[in-house]
Amino acid sequence: MTVRIQTADFDVSAEIAALRRGRPAIGAVASFIGVVRDVNEGNAVAGMTLEHYPGMTEKAIEEIVSQAQARWSVLDTLVIHRVGRLNPTDQIVLVAVASAHRGDAFAACEFIMDYLKTRAPFWKKEETGGGARWVEARDSDDIAAGRWRLKG
Repeated sequence: MTVRIQTADFDVSAEIAALRRGRPAIGAVASFIGVVRDVNEGNAVAGMTLEHYPGMTEKAIEEIVSQAQARWSVLDTLVIHRVGRLNPTDQIVLVAVASAHRGDAFAACEFIMDYLKTRAPFWKKEETGGGARWVEARDSDDIAAGRWRLKG
């Protein structure tokens, strides 16, 4: 398990290659890449700033990944989440899950992402034409996460 919180961008191809390197048991890698949109709730977004609580954020993500590893046959996971100022089209998050079979990789990747959206301590402030605003949690994210019924 690798969890990184960083301001720098990431190279998806290089990260997945490093996850797979020297691991012939890996038969599937499922990944998700989140990017900054230029519109949210009907308003143009010029950029966003992501804040987190160092130490607490990594611990929360590691717990989410541990839950995924307990539910599915996962060989390794990678979560990279950016913080700081980001512009539309910038990458925000990479979740990659390696397993022997695609079903486990897909399910674990989706689970991790659903819980990142609802359980990881990040705060997003969008810059719009009407000023800056904090992004509220979405009911749809809670519904998506709720279907997994997190253990513990």
